[in-house]
Amino acid sequence: MMGKIIFYEDRNFQGRSYESSSDMSDMSTYLSRCHSCKVESGCFMVYDRTNYMGNQFFVRRGEYSDHQRMGMSDCIRSCRMIPMHRGQFRMKIYERENFGGQSNELMDDCDNMQERYRMSDCQSCNVQDGHWLMYEQPNYRGKMMYLRPGEHRSFRDMGMSGTKFMSMKRIMDSCY
Repeated sequence: MMGKIIFYEDRNFQGRSYESSSDMSDMSTYLSRCHSCKVESGCFMVYDRTNYMGNQFFVRRGEYSDHQRMGMSDCIRSCRMIPMHRGQFRMKIYERENFGGQSNELMDDCDNMQERYRMSDCQSCNVQDGHWLMYEQPNYRGKMMYLRPGEHRSFRDMGMSGTKFMSMKRIMDSCY
């Protein structure tokens, strides 16, 4: 089952709209701006910069009437569909960039990395299975970052310079 999201130029689902079921690295190809969206099915990450950079916000089935309520400093500029994942979740986190320093393996959600692993920071990771969200504060709060399977050597390269991540959550199939 594919996800479906509808973007609107103005707040409160006004103005021109564009419907999508896939990744979009630059929304300006379809709309001059995007200030609200509706998710009809699936899960998506929306970004306030092109090429999946900048502030990120996780959206699932529902209505999002104002980009500023999602923590976007500017309008939505890119979007990534999060595919359905069945099976186990596994991620190895590292204290420093390029897989340096202390490391730990996660297979479930972690509401406080400092308390559970005695790690004060996480700057790189290797996602072996599943899709994950990392949050800058304990208990899944604050700025977030979407991680899909693969090696992530530096969060700075993903537009998250200076952000410390303190909790991690699996993206479960409840979106579909």
